[in-house]
Amino acid sequence: MLLLCTGIYKSNGYLLVTCNGGLNQMRAGICDMVTIARHLNLTLVVPELDKRSFWADPSDFGDIFDVDHFINSLRDELMIVKELPLKLQLRTKKKLYSMPPVSWSNETYYLKRILPLARKHKVIHFDKSDARLANNGLPIQLQMLRCRVNFEALKFTPQIEALGRKLISTLQRSGQFVVLHLRYEMDMLSFSGCTHGCSTKETEELTKMRYAYPWWKEKEIDSEVKRLQGLCPLTPEEITLVLKALGFTKDTLIYIASGEIYGGERRLAVLKDAYPKLVRKEKILSPDELRPFQNHSTQMAALDYMVSLASDIFIPSYDGNMARVVEGHRRYMGFHKTIGLDRKKLVELLDLFQGGALSWDEFSDAVKEAHKSRMGQPTERKVIPGQPKEEDYFYANPQECLGSNGGLRDIS
Repeated sequence: MLLLCTGIYKSNGYLLVTCNGGLNQMRAGICDMVTIARHLNLTLVVPELDKRSFWADPSDFGDIFDVDHFINSLRDELMIVKELPLKLQLRTKKKLYSMPPVSWSNETYYLKRILPLARKHKVIHFDKSDARLANNGLPIQLQMLRCRVNFEALKFTPQIEALGRKLISTLQRSGQFVVLHLRYEMDMLSFSGCTHGCSTKETEELTKMRYAYPWWKEKEIDSEVKRLQGLCPLTPEEITLVLKALGFTKDTLIYIASGEIYGGERRLAVLKDAYPKLVRKEKILSPDELRPFQNHSTQMAALDYMVSLASDIFIPSYDGNMARVVEGHRRYMGFHKTIGLDRKKLVELLDLFQGGALSWDEFSDAVKEAHKSRMGQPTERKVIPGQPKEEDYFYANPQECLGSNGGLRDIS
């Protein structure tokens, strides 16, 4: 156990981390890395964020999160430093032991395999941070620490917090609002191979992009097969029908949380016609207010994250990292309403309705029935031994940390 308050702390070495992915993949990874460092009595260096991904965002940790708050709020758990001591900096420039930990590993793996390496090399570097801890079967204190990092230590910078609060207050002045996380962006469509509703030219463009990235291994993809399996984000046209079927009326205020929609305003035309009160941060904030954050996709995503947490209802069109981490955070806040769309069932119903086999009332009733138990209610996290990728994600439902009112349990 780490006992900083009594001075009985001896570091077993330093942990360097290079996170990978977008904002929320990195966010979950940071929570895992703190927990691993704490478990192994390693001194954590403030993580380095991914600058080589599709988004090529140059943001550092301190451009998104409040570094001093991160360090100080966890000071009773582990030591976090902004950089290695100079002597070790010089040594690691010549030689650094770098590795990706095995995905979905439990605490025993880190104690038996990683701790000896850290003691031997003094500095160990993890070059990936995503999904490095198991969803289930970890000691309760480690699960609770993951939550403490996520819900308390990872606070956005004052600049992001201030602009996010302005967005939220502007939306709230108009009454209740829904956040639609419309994951219909070029990178998602290209790498998933989901091209339903795209033109031949668009499909060719998306395929070409996928082949242009050597690190993306899956090249040949049957879009329609994936769609029928529920593995594609819903299109703007599909989500329009789903929202109507769920009972959202024309006067519903909908905030779209996303990057640039593939196909632009043309692709949003049907959704905008059905829901005229459709807004994005670019329409609420002035160009001058957004300018410091533009060309920084993670900082723009942080603004959407704040608005998503504050919304009356959150609806993701795809269960990616943002959708899952926001869902878990909203559970922590008191099980706020999140509609987890059953895309496999919806695709089946959409095709039946558009093919004339279902009337509108039959379609609407079926959509509502399919989602009665998918509204963010308290539920047990699904466990599938030996298949961690198929389990419910810890950060989507951190059940160990949720009290009866959704608040964080006492972890002191």
